[in-house]
Amino acid sequence: MAPSKPSLKPVKPESARDGDLGAADRVLSYAAEALGALAAALDGEFIRAIDLMLAAKGRMIVSGMGKSGHIARKLAATLSSTGTPAYFIHPAEASHGDLGAITRQDVLLMLSWNGETAELANLISYAKRFRIPLIGIASNPDSTLMQAADVKLVLPRAPEACPNGLAPTTSTTMMLALGDALAVALMERKGFSPDQYRDLHPGGSLGRALVRVADLMHRGADIPLARETATMREVLLVMAERRFGCVGLTDAQGGLTGIITDGDLSRHIDGDDFLSHKASDVMTRGPKIAAPGQLAVEALAFMNENKITRLFVLDAGDKTRKPVGILHIHDCLQAGLG
Repeated sequence: MAPSKPSLKPVKPESARDGDLGAADRVLSYAAEALGALAAALDGEFIRAIDLMLAAKGRMIVSGMGKSGHIARKLAATLSSTGTPAYFIHPAEASHGDLGAITRQDVLLMLSWNGETAELANLISYAKRFRIPLIGIASNPDSTLMQAADVKLVLPRAPEACPNGLAPTTSTTMMLALGDALAVALMERKGFSPDQYRDLHPGGSLGRALVRVADLMHRGADIPLARETATMREVLLVMAERRFGCVGLTDAQGGLTGIITDGDLSRHIDGDDFLSHKASDVMTRGPKIAAPGQLAVEALAFMNENKITRLFVLDAGDKTRKPVGILHIHDCLQAGLG
């Protein structure tokens, strides 16, 4: 006799909705309560951890197993992207040769909820044998990991949000938050700047948003410049050679006084003697400018607002107003700012 098929009773939408929202509320409530307890529990050990990480002459080696390992990978990535070289080592791979990647100049940071993860044993032994500083993150202060650690960051005991109380949820949230707290505190101690962040994120949207005018502008002999006393014949030669569609005009001291663009040419070509006109007769005075330290996205917005396609770049503190560069709107678009 064939086994009977289980009856599939449809779940009422409102019941499913209430159950789903109830589960979400439980997860978030447990996490919020645990994070509050974690913040209240932080003490001098956290400061000692920052001191140790700051003093490291090598890298931060971060390790953990299972879900703790995933958090450890994220922490290593966050540290590396914020100015602290870091590397994740899988504890099982460490036992098969990757211990050789760890030097005495490094600092080990190990994560384990109960502190008794078997796969961490060889890493712990290696750290103690070669006197490599060890920071432990776990919930059991009497565990093998925490007893061996030079700095002990104890996680408060908190229930997992899993209905079976087994799947790491609340515990990994605390690990993640504590890792971020370490990274941010370390950034602030180091005085990690937005420019340094940009240097480490050249391909990301955040990195692009921090690009400065000085990073994109054309310099030196590429800047289309002529004296305001030059003839239009000379100006046209510079314009054709530099191919920016404009020429900046300067006074006897090299200070920017005006600009001649394609539009100026179309408005002033009025006879055979045009080429002998002085640049000062044709130029537009008081051209729009940018500063080298200005964000390129700001310069791009300024060009769009004023319906122009290029800006001469002047140092704000230079009273002579000598151009140090020129920025074209295409430079910004090619950098992915548009």
